[in-house]
Amino acid sequence: MHITLTGNLGSGKSTVCKRLEQEYGYEIFSTGKIIRQIADEMGISVLEMNDLMTKDHKYDKMIDDASARISRENPQKNILFDSRLAWNFVESSFKVFLSVDLSVAAMRVFSDAKRGKVESYKSVEEAKEQLRMRAENEDRRYRELYRIDYFDFNNYNLILDSSYASPELVSEVLFSEAKRHTNDEDTGRILISPKRLGYSWEREKNEQAPYYPSEEVLLLYEGGEFKIFAGEETVRAAAAQGIPFVAARLKNSRPASVYQMESSHI
Repeated sequence: MHITLTGNLGSGKSTVCKRLEQEYGYEIFSTGKIIRQIADEMGISVLEMNDLMTKDHKYDKMIDDASARISRENPQKNILFDSRLAWNFVESSFKVFLSVDLSVAAMRVFSDAKRGKVESYKSVEEAKEQLRMRAENEDRRYRELYRIDYFDFNNYNLILDSSYASPELVSEVLFSEAKRHTNDEDTGRILISPKRLGYSWEREKNEQAPYYPSEEVLLLYEGGEFKIFAGEETVRAAAAQGIPFVAARLKNSRPASVYQMESSHI
């Protein structure tokens, strides 16, 4: 099976990729890996390739075409494409958007020393604002270059909330959902933490419980927040039982901005 993974900045995509590689045997094709492959084919260095990409968008298309080709030539391989736009170019894949609350993402990137000086912030608030601006810039760029709505959840088979779950659990759930996936037309499905909807767990997370209740919750997205439209009892019960997620769908349109996904209850 092929999985295409994208999502919010700070959502933990790289960590999840590593776990899917180590625990489930997926071969990872990141944008960086594809760039190195194209650079090798062209007989130039990665630095030279990056320089070309800033000057001419045809090299973006080369990366997109390479993703599609790798997928097409390896239909039986378990491959995970760690790429912003592979979901749009890989011909057949389980499309996953990894979502995270903005405040949680800001704390993660602010505390991550491995990101170096390029992503160094003076405060969590500065990190929060920079993440929001970067997301909005990406949104505009993808609309201009590709005429696609990157943050329309209907582009994805699964929107998986990583805000309050460990990378181990996120990877386990993602792999489980990929295995049960049978219908490419089933899109916009959300697995979201009760805590992100305002309900903290009343006891330790129950390792024996299912990942989420069978009943789906209906959500609204208004004013930068997810709100429960229908199914509050399901969310409350999940929190009480230590269940890590609830299954949901959006009643209204896409989030207006990738990182305007905060909950005032947190």
